[in-house]
Amino acid sequence: MIAKTTASVGGPLFLLGTVLHPARDGWGMAKAGQLYGVTHDIQAAGLLLQALSLAGMLALGTLVHSRRDLVGWYAGLIGTLLWFALIIFDGAHNPVRAHYEPSLVHTSGDIDAGAAIIVFPGLLVFPIGYVLLALMLRRHGMTWVPLLLSVGAVLYTLGGLFIFSSGPRFPLIQVFEVGGATLYALGFILLGRSPTDTVQATEAAG
Repeated sequence: MIAKTTASVGGPLFLLGTVLHPARDGWGMAKAGQLYGVTHDIQAAGLLLQALSLAGMLALGTLVHSRRDLVGWYAGLIGTLLWFALIIFDGAHNPVRAHYEPSLVHTSGDIDAGAAIIVFPGLLVFPIGYVLLALMLRRHGMTWVPLLLSVGAVLYTLGGLFIFSSGPRFPLIQVFEVGGATLYALGFILLGRSPTDTVQATEAAG
């Protein structure tokens, strides 16, 4: 029940924070004030619930029939935790930077060793983790859940990458992030409704 509930709540909560996300450039961020941090708090809460859901499903042995199945669950869980760390860092670091040096916010000039340790693993492992989780779920007969989770995570991450490739004011950033987060949230809602029935069906077929 906890695994299902956290999945059903965590996905939409993450989407809500993404939709409410204010401007990403330093001057827009300074103008938004506390809203920037609040939206990241909402996203972080959603990610934490998602991590609890994945950990719960893993602990219950959901769809785990071999070591290969464990890779998918662990990949999704680690990717979620790394993105949680990135969101916390972003929500705490960038508003301060926007107050003192708005021209450096979300630019390569603001990447130091400390930031890189958090940002780059999150950008890499979050989408890859959900692709691996999707492949595992697909092997066990699920279709829409793995498709929504993997495509949503990849699209959302691409939106974040646009910040560095095209600048924080690039209009497609929000389009990709909201679109990806919508698919991703729907995937988590469906995942939260499916574990018990899926396990029973798999065991019955075996």
